[in-house]
Amino acid sequence: MPSKRVLILNHNQIQQKINRIAYQILEDNIDEQEVILAGIVSRGYRLALRLQKVLKKISHFKIRIIEVELNKDSSKLESSIDTPLKECENKVIILVDDVLNSGRTIAYGLGVFLNIPLKRLRSVVLIDRSHKLFPVSADFVGLELSTVLKEHVSVVLDENGEEDGVYLE
Repeated sequence: MPSKRVLILNHNQIQQKINRIAYQILEDNIDEQEVILAGIVSRGYRLALRLQKVLKKISHFKIRIIEVELNKDSSKLESSIDTPLKECENKVIILVDDVLNSGRTIAYGLGVFLNIPLKRLRSVVLIDRSHKLFPVSADFVGLELSTVLKEHVSVVLDENGEEDGVYLE
């Protein structure tokens, strides 16, 4: 039986969610001089790039972006970032991912920054599926979507010429 792909958010709706999240980030960090967006490879990083673009237009603070790579299948934290961790000390870090499902990816992403002093650590997801196995939640959410465990949510952001979209499969 072929799987059915249902469009949940189109390109314009995704951009509206990104704009709203950017304003929430601005409000949460109004007194800051610098904010670091830590995008989880690969769609989290693409989402972070889009947030950076909006934040540059509406905010006064410097926005740095870093790429966080995680081994999501490991039973322990295995990660790497493209910036020395020391450069993140005493900064506001905003961890960005596309979908929050079990919470493992966000939990591992948060773990990357736990051994350094920070001003604040927040998280952003475009879609929160609310199927958490880990006690984590996102601070900024584009859309909370109730799904059954067998369903899959896929986020497409400028991939292989395919139009942006969030799909339920």
